[in-house]
Amino acid sequence: MFAVPLWQLDRFAAVSVIVIALLSPLASGAARAADAAPWDGDARASVRLIAGGPPQARNAPLRAGVEVKLAPGWKTYWRYPGDSGVPPRFDFAGSDNVKSVTIGWPAPHRFTDESGSSIGYKTEVIFPLRIMPQDPARPVRLHLNLDYAVCEKLCVPAEGSAELALDGAASRFADALAAAEATVPKPARIGDAAPLAVRSVHREGDGAHPHIVVDVVAPPGPVDLFAEGPTPEWALPLPEPTQAAKDGSRRFIFVLDGLPPGASPHGAALKLTLVAGANAVEVPAPLD
Repeated sequence: MFAVPLWQLDRFAAVSVIVIALLSPLASGAARAADAAPWDGDARASVRLIAGGPPQARNAPLRAGVEVKLAPGWKTYWRYPGDSGVPPRFDFAGSDNVKSVTIGWPAPHRFTDESGSSIGYKTEVIFPLRIMPQDPARPVRLHLNLDYAVCEKLCVPAEGSAELALDGAASRFADALAAAEATVPKPARIGDAAPLAVRSVHREGDGAHPHIVVDVVAPPGPVDLFAEGPTPEWALPLPEPTQAAKDGSRRFIFVLDGLPPGASPHGAALKLTLVAGANAVEVPAPLD
């Protein structure tokens, strides 16, 4: 019988422990790779799908996210881009076992440069998704085609594709997705008694382009307001802030301009998004 000296067995055991320790992170990474699709993009911007983990309740939607990573100095756009830019277009055709996908839009930021004011995101953004399966007993395969624009000094079109199986398993992106969900503006109403609220909306002037005056209340610190029309064809100016009042209230004013041909403002419902730091509310504002 071939015998191995004890000292060699000890060395073999030590080497084995080191090899297992080195390989364990690789095996773990391979096991977790299913909670994110590979990045698709270039040096300016990339996109991928991430999984959100188990559903929050029985028969609740599956949670996922579209993550966009931007190079320093580059930006991309909100659903209403402002004076310039192109909103992202999400296409989930080609998915399997998907009944519907609801997109959450994190609170955006205002950017002002020589071309005007735009609305969007820098560095990175995660758009939360809520996915309803056709058959909750079967896994979901989510397929994304994203058309968007990225801008530094010039704007260029971008596109990305991703595919990810969603089975409700644990995900290392659950916390990042929850943080993005928390920045999506919460539904609110005019006159709500809350620290962040739209107090009133009224029109001043009877000409072709009256002013819309919006009074808001917000905690101390930077506050911004964005206005959208009832359809994407409306191109409203960005509301401009005036000096804050002594009671802490703020006022924003914009000209009722940028309506599509033939559209009447009477009875139209605007959508106001009020942003203060990490908090935001979304308020319907019908015009009289």
